Amino acid sequence: MKIICIGRNYADHAKEMKSEVPKEPVVFMKPDTALLPKRNPFFLPDYSNDVHHELELVVRINRVGKSIEEQFAHRYYDEVSAGIDFTARDIQKECKEKGLPWERAKAFDGSAPVGNFITLPKGKDIQDLKLSMTKNGEVVQSGSTKDMIFTVDQLISYVSQFITLKIGDLLFTGTPAGVGPVAIGDTLECFLEERSLLKVNVK
Repeated sequence: MKIICIGRNYADHAKEMKSEVPKEPVVFMKPDTALLPKRNPFFLPDYSNDVHHELELVVRINRVGKSIEEQFAHRYYDEVSAGIDFTARDIQKECKEKGLPWERAKAFDGSAPVGNFITLPKGKDIQDLKLSMTKNGEVVQSGSTKDMIFTVDQLISYVSQFITLKIGDLLFTGTPAGVGPVAIGDTLECFLEERSLLKVNVK
């Protein structure tokens, strides 16, 4: 099982990060150890002083595929969830400045909590889903998949040119604007279409 992540897939988020809007998907990976076991708290890594939450739509791949044409990409998923791409922002900044990969900032243990998966409602467009996150009961991130720069089907087609997709692989599709720091004692809750799918306590 692979965790494939997409960076800067919402224009407003790229703007808040003072980054260029990408002309093609920005792809990075997380190991399976980045998954946070259900009901476990998220422990802040001791080597970072600035860990941020990034709410994302997560798509679970349901069949093996390579070099998938965009028009057929919808056949490769039928379940979605909400997840968090926890990012050690200070470490990421250091890596960017040195032109180094982001793994220390993005791929650490527990950095990819994923909520309960739900079947995509019949007739519901995956590119018209509402995502939101609360921190201690207050909304901190809110967006819609219609604002993605690259659609889910475009992402699947693009990634599959380089990496064979397998059953159970997870695709994190990027975060809307509103990312911010987390601290010990925070409770994060992620919603898809008003339905709570994930709750994480920060320790």
